Amino acid sequence: MQKDEPETSDFDGVYAQNFGFVWRCLRALGVGEAAIDDAAQDVFLIVHRRLASFRGDSTLRSWLFGIARNVASRHQRSNKRKGSQHDPLDAGGDIASSGPSPLERAEDAEAGAFVMRFVAALPPKRRDVFILASLEQLSIPEVASALSIPINTAYTRLRAARADFHRALARRGGTP
Repeated sequence: MQKDEPETSDFDGVYAQNFGFVWRCLRALGVGEAAIDDAAQDVFLIVHRRLASFRGDSTLRSWLFGIARNVASRHQRSNKRKGSQHDPLDAGGDIASSGPSPLERAEDAEAGAFVMRFVAALPPKRRDVFILASLEQLSIPEVASALSIPINTAYTRLRAARADFHRALARRGGTP
């Protein structure tokens, strides 16, 4: 366990320190905006049930990612069965804001959508490594532990995913 991780017997601490990580992972794994809160709740219900049996064979975040990956997969299968592939339109929003300009928001949204499309198109093994290493900034040993793969395999998959990203970015007309 890392020094900044809460005691694994303290569900509230695990939840507070890792909710953002789980939410981002679910989003990167393709859970739609409309279902992401439900998926996060599902993850933490599982965590609550299984936290006492967490042995520490991997880091807590690695364990959480594995649960999030399974929940995301289940939500996607459920959506395909139901035929609900689209998120509802956002009905609200501020009319006047002191935040970023509409152009900046559009550029950020476009960049985010590009990354999400790229991640969704990656083969699953590369996608998992890319999410954990590039988006969530986990170390390669943590990634390897989370995915139960050799460290060299994790490095190889990350290198391949980054090369794919640079090619996709070049096709888009951007720079890394």
